[in-house]
Amino acid sequence: MINQPLIELKNVVRRYGHGETETTVLKSINLNLYAGEMVAIVGASGSGKSTLMNILGVLDQADEGEYLFRGRSIATLSRDELADLRCYHFGFVFQRYHLLPHLTALENVEVPAIYSAMDKEKRTERAQKLLCRLGLDNQLKNKPSQLSGGQQQRVSIARALMNGGEIILADEPTGALDSQSSQEVLSVLKTLNQQGHTVVLITHDKQIAAHADRIITMKDGEIIADSGVNETAMRSSCQKASIQAPVSTMHYLAAWRRYQAAFLMAMHMMLAHKMRTLLTMLGIIIGIAAVVCVIALGEGAKNKVLAEFSALGNNTIDIYPGKNWGDPDALKIQTLNHADLILLRQQPYLKGATPQISAEQPLRFLNRTLNATIYGVSEDFFQLRKFRLLSGRGFHRHDMTTNQAIGVIDKKSQQAIFGTQSAVGKTIFIGQMPIAIVGVVDTPSQNMEGKRVTVWLPYNTVVSRLYNQSYFQQITVQVKEHIAPDIAEKAIIDLLTIQHGRKDFFTFSSLKFLQSLQRTTQTLTMMISSIAFISLVVGGIGVMNIMLVSVIERTREIGIRIAVGAKEKDILHQFLIESASVSLFGGLLGVLLSLLLGTLFSAFTDSIKMQFTFSSFVIAFVCSSLIGMIFGYFPARNAARLKPVVALSQE
Repeated sequence: MINQPLIELKNVVRRYGHGETETTVLKSINLNLYAGEMVAIVGASGSGKSTLMNILGVLDQADEGEYLFRGRSIATLSRDELADLRCYHFGFVFQRYHLLPHLTALENVEVPAIYSAMDKEKRTERAQKLLCRLGLDNQLKNKPSQLSGGQQQRVSIARALMNGGEIILADEPTGALDSQSSQEVLSVLKTLNQQGHTVVLITHDKQIAAHADRIITMKDGEIIADSGVNETAMRSSCQKASIQAPVSTMHYLAAWRRYQAAFLMAMHMMLAHKMRTLLTMLGIIIGIAAVVCVIALGEGAKNKVLAEFSALGNNTIDIYPGKNWGDPDALKIQTLNHADLILLRQQPYLKGATPQISAEQPLRFLNRTLNATIYGVSEDFFQLRKFRLLSGRGFHRHDMTTNQAIGVIDKKSQQAIFGTQSAVGKTIFIGQMPIAIVGVVDTPSQNMEGKRVTVWLPYNTVVSRLYNQSYFQQITVQVKEHIAPDIAEKAIIDLLTIQHGRKDFFTFSSLKFLQSLQRTTQTLTMMISSIAFISLVVGGIGVMNIMLVSVIERTREIGIRIAVGAKEKDILHQFLIESASVSLFGGLLGVLLSLLLGTLFSAFTDSIKMQFTFSSFVIAFVCSSLIGMIFGYFPARNAARLKPVVALSQE
C-alpha cells in the first residue's frame, strides 16, 4: 500500500512575461512524489524541468493550480512558513554549486543551521561530521575557489543535509563535473536516498537518470512519460528514513541567535570588502568629525567668552540714574548718592558695593602731560572687578574716610606715564592736586578702562577735592553666591524706589547679559552644527547608494540564503546591521578624527580651545546609527523582497 504523497501537484501552470509576450513554461502539471523516492526529471533544455524544481522547492510559485505538501496547500502558508519549509524540509544541490565565495567550506555548510537557530557549537560539529562523511576532512577551512568542482558539489550536498534534508532537489548536479566527479556525486545521492532522503534529480542526461528508481520525462512544459512509483524502493527507503526535526528553542533565544549570526555575517562581509567599506564610511567619518568639531569649537568659544565676561565681575548689578540707556534727563538726576551706598552695604544678600564717578582730566608727570580718565571708587572696587594687584596695594576703608590723595593705575597706564620705571611711590598731578601712586593692577583685556590712561582714586577724595559732587554716576553691587541675582535685583529696585520716593534709576544685571550671551552662542553653534549635519546626510546618501549597489552585486548571495531557509526579516536584519555597523564604525572613526583635529588645533592656537563633551560623542553615535538605519532600510528592504528564483538566476 502506498502512503499519502509527500508532494502533490494538481494542474500547476507557470507563465513568464505579460500580455503578448507571455510564455507558458509549465502546462497543467499533475505529479505525486512520495517519501523515500529517488526521482529523475528528464528533458531537453527549455522543457520546464528547472522551473518545476523551483516550484517543488517553493523557490517559485505557480500561477495556477495547487501545491500540497503533506496534504496541506502551500497557498495558505505565509512567507515565513514557506521559508521554514525550505529551511527544515528541502535541501538544494545546484549545478553551479551556489556557494558563498567569502566563506570556508565549513561556514558554507553551517549557513542553513543559522536560519534554524541551531546552537553555534552544535552546528559546527554537525557541519564537520557531514563534510567528513563526504570525504572533505582536509578541506574544512578551504574557500570555494580552493576546491575542485566535485569538492564544491559535495560541500553543496553537505549544506543540503545540514537541517535534515528530508527532500534533496538536485538541479543538474553533474552538469559542471568531469565523469569521475559525476560518478562520485551520483554515488553520494544514491547513498542518501538509501538512508531515507527523498531525492529529486533534474537532468538532461538519460544515463544519469537511469540511476533513479523513477524517471519522469518532460517536453515543452508537459510531462510526457512517468515510469511510475517504485513501491519496493519507496517502502524500504521509508523504513530507513530518519529526518531531523526542526530545532526546538525558545523564541527569544532563537531571535538572539539569528541577530548574533547576522551581525557576524555583516562583520565578515565588511572585512571581506575592506576598501568598499572604508569608502562607504568616508562620508560618515567626515560628517561626524565635522559635527563633533563644530560642537567642541562652539563649546570652547562659549566658555572662553563666558570666562572673559566672568573676569569683568560676575553676579554683579549696575545701578544707573535715569529710566534707561540714553535717557536725556539722566545727567540731571542726583539721587544716586552716598546714602544709597550705605543702605546697599547694609543688605545681607550683597557681598560688596562700590560707587563710580568718572571724568576726563589732564595728568602731569614731570614735564609730560597726558589726557586721562579719572575714576572715583571704593575699596571694594578692585575685588569686585577682579583686578589683579601687580605691585603696591589697593584702597583701604581708612583711605575713604580720610580723603587720601592716592591713586592706583593699571599696567598699561604705568608704561604710558612712567615707561620702564616702577610707578609705586611716585607722584603725579591731576589738575593742581598731587596724587601718590600706591598700586598697579592688571585689568582684563576686555575691560575698556584698560584701553586708555586710567587712574582710580578714593571716591571721597574725588567728591571733596576734585569735582565737588555729592552724587554718583553709577553704583555697582555684587550679589552673594547663594542668592539668585534676579531676586536680589528686584529687592534692590524695591529698596531704592522707597529710598528715592520714585524709580529714577535703572539696573543692568550681568546675569541677563550672560544669559543673552549663552543664547547667542547656542544659536551660532546650532546653526553651524546644522550645516555640518548636512555632510552627515550626504554621507548617509552615500551609504544608501553603496548598499543599493551591494544588494545588486550580492543578489545571488541573497538568493542562496533564501534557498537555504532565510526569512525576509533575516535578510532585512543582515543588511540593516551591515549599514548600521558601517555607520557606527564610521562614527567611531569620525570621533577619533575630531580628537586628532582638536589636538592639532590646540597646537596651532591658544586663543580658543576645542572642548569635547560626552554629549557631543553621544550625539555623534546617535546620528551615525540613525543614518545607518534610515538610509540602510530601503536597500535592506529591497534585498529582503527579492524572489529567490530571480535572485538565484543572477550572475
